[in-house]
Amino acid sequence: MARSGASADEAWMLEACAQAEKGLGRTAPNPAVGCVIVSGGRAVAWGYHRRAGLAHAEIEALRRAAGRARGATVYVTLEPCCHHGKTPPCIESLIEAGVSRVVVGVRDPNPAVRGRGLRALRSAGIRVDVGVAEAECSRLIRGFSHWITTGKPWLHLKLAASLDGRIASVSGESKWISGPASRKLVQSMRARSDAVIVGIGTLLADDPRLTCRVRGGRDPLRVVLDSGLRTPIDARVVTGRGEALIVGSPKASARRRARLQAAGAEVISLDTRGARGWTRLMKALGERGFHEVLLEGGAKVAASAVRCRMVNELTIFYNPRLIGGDGVPMLDSLGIRQPDRAVRLETGECFRSGEDFVWRGTLA
Repeated sequence: MARSGASADEAWMLEACAQAEKGLGRTAPNPAVGCVIVSGGRAVAWGYHRRAGLAHAEIEALRRAAGRARGATVYVTLEPCCHHGKTPPCIESLIEAGVSRVVVGVRDPNPAVRGRGLRALRSAGIRVDVGVAEAECSRLIRGFSHWITTGKPWLHLKLAASLDGRIASVSGESKWISGPASRKLVQSMRARSDAVIVGIGTLLADDPRLTCRVRGGRDPLRVVLDSGLRTPIDARVVTGRGEALIVGSPKASARRRARLQAAGAEVISLDTRGARGWTRLMKALGERGFHEVLLEGGAKVAASAVRCRMVNELTIFYNPRLIGGDGVPMLDSLGIRQPDRAVRLETGECFRSGEDFVWRGTLA
């Protein structure tokens, strides 16, 4: 049972966050939202948004609570919706259920609707408190917030390297550069991503599946940046489960395009060179309603995204081994001539993952 006062509010909201996490990677173009209904100091119902088109978190929790929702307090990670979409506005159901108080983690980032749900609840005589566990709730919708305000998904770059920053030996061998615990963590990163991107070099070298191997997780769209459409028709991203998107140059061979499409891949023509190219790619993924995209390399693609200031978040897994200067660096050239011109990173957290050290932060 949660403690009384402000600490109780935070404890219940963190439980709502735990509910929302179950929907990460499955709800786009909607945000992941969690809800807990509390009456008499005890939780009587829980709910989360499972995927677009299904009931929102508040509705799922209200259905489970039934009559126990009357006079109860509702903890919800995101401001309840006040507009009609595929489902009715959540505020109507909250008002009809007779709840006495609604505690909200974070306001809706959509400028067109921000605050309207809160005002409607207050107008109905319901007490509304906002900003409880706001940082945690904001992290849950970082991709949605970025997408709703920019039209582009949140781009998360993942790198795995030796302590001296090498992703492969001089022979090009790169398999299992990080430990089992880190590989499991990468699977959870894929689980919350709508798409995962690799360059053609990584695909030809490793033939990755790029699927999500988290139980109950959804496979992200596998995106291959392949200007010349060199992706083999028997590559595992093409033949395996899930959907594959091959991004080729407008000048690429029509015959290669037809062969890949016949094999089951989607092929689009897009010039992805430079900052404008990355913007085109991110906009194209944003038009699909994608909130979060994971970039897994290789070195040239990763460096290009960093150089063009497209990366929003960076996670680096460092394994305690040394490969040496003749190994493949984790980043290709950034064209930096002076140290004070280096790309600045803001540290979010550093932690252990099995035998590896993990650094995670954002680009300044």
